[in-house]
Amino acid sequence: MKEEIYDIGGMHCAACSSAVERVTRKMDGVSESEVNLPMNRMRIVYDESKVTPEMIIKKVERAGFTAKLRAEEEDVKPQKNNEENELKNEKISLWISVIMAGLLLIVSMGQMMFPNMPIPDIISMDKNPYNFAILQMLLTIPVLYLGKKFFIGGFNSLFHGNPNMDTLVAVSSTASFLFSVVMTFLIGKDTHYVHNLYFESASVVVALVSVGKYLEAINKEKTTNTITSLMKLNPDTALLVDENGTWEVPVSKIKTGDTVLVKPGTQIPLDGIIKDGSGSADESMLTGESMPVEKKIGDEVIGGSVLVNGAIYVTVTATGSDTTLSKIIKFVEDAQGKKAPIAKMADKVAGGFVPVVMAIAVISAVIWLLVGKEFSFALKIFTSVLVIACPCAMGLATPTATIVGTGLGASKGILIRNGEALEITHSVKTVVFDKTGTVTEGKPSVTEIIGENNTQILSAAYALEKLSDHPLSKAICDKAKESDITAPEVKKFDNITGKGIVGNDDAENEYAVGNVKLMDEKNIDINDYRNKAQELEKQGKTVVYIAENGKALGIIAIADKIKTDAKDTISQLKNMGVKTVILTGDNRAAAEEIGRQCGADEVISEVLPTEKAEVIKKYQENGDIVMMVGDGINDAPALTQADIGCAIGNGSHIAIDSAQIVLMKNDVMDVVRAIRLSRYTIANIKQNLFWAFCYNTLGIPVAAGVLYPAFNMLLSPMIGALAMSLSSLFVVSNALRLKTKKI
Repeated sequence: MKEEIYDIGGMHCAACSSAVERVTRKMDGVSESEVNLPMNRMRIVYDESKVTPEMIIKKVERAGFTAKLRAEEEDVKPQKNNEENELKNEKISLWISVIMAGLLLIVSMGQMMFPNMPIPDIISMDKNPYNFAILQMLLTIPVLYLGKKFFIGGFNSLFHGNPNMDTLVAVSSTASFLFSVVMTFLIGKDTHYVHNLYFESASVVVALVSVGKYLEAINKEKTTNTITSLMKLNPDTALLVDENGTWEVPVSKIKTGDTVLVKPGTQIPLDGIIKDGSGSADESMLTGESMPVEKKIGDEVIGGSVLVNGAIYVTVTATGSDTTLSKIIKFVEDAQGKKAPIAKMADKVAGGFVPVVMAIAVISAVIWLLVGKEFSFALKIFTSVLVIACPCAMGLATPTATIVGTGLGASKGILIRNGEALEITHSVKTVVFDKTGTVTEGKPSVTEIIGENNTQILSAAYALEKLSDHPLSKAICDKAKESDITAPEVKKFDNITGKGIVGNDDAENEYAVGNVKLMDEKNIDINDYRNKAQELEKQGKTVVYIAENGKALGIIAIADKIKTDAKDTISQLKNMGVKTVILTGDNRAAAEEIGRQCGADEVISEVLPTEKAEVIKKYQENGDIVMMVGDGINDAPALTQADIGCAIGNGSHIAIDSAQIVLMKNDVMDVVRAIRLSRYTIANIKQNLFWAFCYNTLGIPVAAGVLYPAFNMLLSPMIGALAMSLSSLFVVSNALRLKTKKI
């Protein structure tokens, strides 16, 4: 099976996207076909032995649209420029249409609305009805010509059996125009026919729909600007350093293993490791980390981030589609291209909506003719129903909110793989956290120093531990450096496996750092500290005894500390009605102490990595929607088993393919933000769908004339066109409101 992305042209509403999906899904060998209306893109999965790209393109073209295979690394900048040029040309046409339609309204309805309005006799309805009609026709023709895309696309789709929004506009406007033309020729026979002109309906409908589509296009462009912003992070050139000097070359020419120079204030061209120099990098656009990150020799840097200060030489480790930035862009594009289950329901309704509306329009017109109304009345009903019922709002309701929601998440360092993950996340009932590196720092650190002189204790411990590479030794050394402790130089030392370290300085002072076994072996009395040590050990901490010249100085407790925001994260999840669980392979005492500090609802300890998935499964069997939060590598089975797998860690280290949600920063609070973002987005989608369905449910009967018998009220086609345009604008604008939400 092969997955490909196609750019689709000629789509204007949900009926269009539904038609493309329908014809491609019918192809033998196609297993999946999803069309994203705001992005004009189709994702299709097919059997290469049965289907070819040429067959797919031909099938889409037969349905009345265009299709173009999107290249793996296609440069979107030229495409972006083309879109901007199209919008600029469209704006000019729009102004002409609006001015012409405005003049037409003044000519056709000015005297009706303002009886004293001065109109030259040569075009007066009463004194020169024929000229009055001809002028309206002359003002209408340019508007219809400038809106020709509606007629070409609409009738093309109708003839291909896939009527869409354009079809509704084209049929209604054509009917009004042709009827008015016939009435114009009949004026010579009877001047009464001048009252049956509907040129303004045809003209104003096209003008208003054009305005609505233009504003919608501008707003839709805003919904997709996250990907555009990310792509702008890709610099065009880099400073390549080789044996011949430093050269400015295109980034595409850089290979893995090459060395590049990055100067202050410039973008780091590609992922790599610093081989020389230091500085601080602004990674905010990639990870959401607001503060610049200090970088030194041996540290990894992410292509696309900006070196704020300093100068560094970087050995390139990834190029092209393998870079972190490229993977993030692909991640976001996939998320914005794949539909949430809630969207499929809306698309199914919208897909069959246009034929139903056309049937309602015809039936309504026929009924009014049968009850004795004249043809012009029935035509007004027919036109109003077609215009007000365009399903644009339905087609935009879900994808626009999904695009804005995933874009907002990406800008904050929260990558959501697809619409389905976004939708499921809002209903998560249980969050299971891996302990080490997720709710804890992932490295041992000193938590307590107990004795008469803490400086002396830390100095003696540092004297020996700096000679060892054990993780516990590193914790003590880090604490000593942090406290500016100096230590005597130990010349002779002995590392006793399973017990500790013993050594002597130049003055023959003997230092001993280790566990109870070492102290007993050296006959050192530790009774003053034994009870406190046992108490600390019950909390899951490792206790190290320190002695000098046979006398116990005190103890140092070492543990993996919880992250500063872990407690607040779990507290906020509880307030959101979510159960919190800590799942770890660590011993029970250590796990329960971490659970107590965090305030977790449940702690499950001493579980092997292979058994974690079974624990997740048990929660699911109880009916819970489960999110598993881990580092994305050793928690892979549990992340896969969970309804939502959430990988947390530094953006340049994570396995991006291991989870549905990736948190680029090593910030556990992003779990709360991801759930909150999902809830905001789903609420927005429901608001959009309610508005779209409610609007059409109420609008169509009014346009069909159900209020006319009781209230003598009819809906003008112009009001219908305005309402239709406003409904689409409302949906897109409501989706854009998500950008203002604080997650």
